[in-house]
Amino acid sequence: MTIKIVIADDHHIVRKGLTLFINTQEDMEVIGEAKNGQEAVEITNKLQPDIILMDLSMPILDGLQATKRIKENNPEMKIMILTSFSDQDHVIPALEVGAAGYQLKDSNPDDLIIAVRKLMNGEHQFPEKVTSQLLSHLTGKKDKTKHLLDELTKREKEVLKEIACGKSNKEIAFSLEITEKTVKTHVSNILMKLQLQDRTQAALYAVKHGLVCDQNL
Repeated sequence: MTIKIVIADDHHIVRKGLTLFINTQEDMEVIGEAKNGQEAVEITNKLQPDIILMDLSMPILDGLQATKRIKENNPEMKIMILTSFSDQDHVIPALEVGAAGYQLKDSNPDDLIIAVRKLMNGEHQFPEKVTSQLLSHLTGKKDKTKHLLDELTKREKEVLKEIACGKSNKEIAFSLEITEKTVKTHVSNILMKLQLQDRTQAALYAVKHGLVCDQNL
């Protein structure tokens, strides 16, 4: 099976260079080129490629916006970002809008070909620079969660567990042998410290992070 590819990049030389190289591969063919994000969206809808190699910095519509629009119309479309940026501010947003791959322009061309083939098979391969940014981002999120939970007092954690069981303030007060007014204070503090909007979010947060009360109590 031939992998049909569209290249979206505002630099003519980059597009032509990639096209020439990719077309030397027996199992790949560049079926279209776009010099901006808007063209990428239009060409994708028309040609329905297997994979789009998407630059991030382009006029009219940048790579992020183009990726988002393409994924809205074609949820199964595979988009691989091909850019010079490897920092979190570019990597994370690209993956969040639906990009399935992320490669750097200074990578070995053979690595790009391997990554394209792997992406077609449902595998995701990232350069070391990008992987380190992903790990850093995930670690940062975990640290933030731990920090927020550490802000809760022992009693607030107990109240949060009770909220996860769907108990009312009156029921929580009876279970923990405290006044209903005190429960209300604890609930307000919990929402503030965890940066949540309501009890429903608090309950989901508790379950997600393993703070579930004993239903037998």
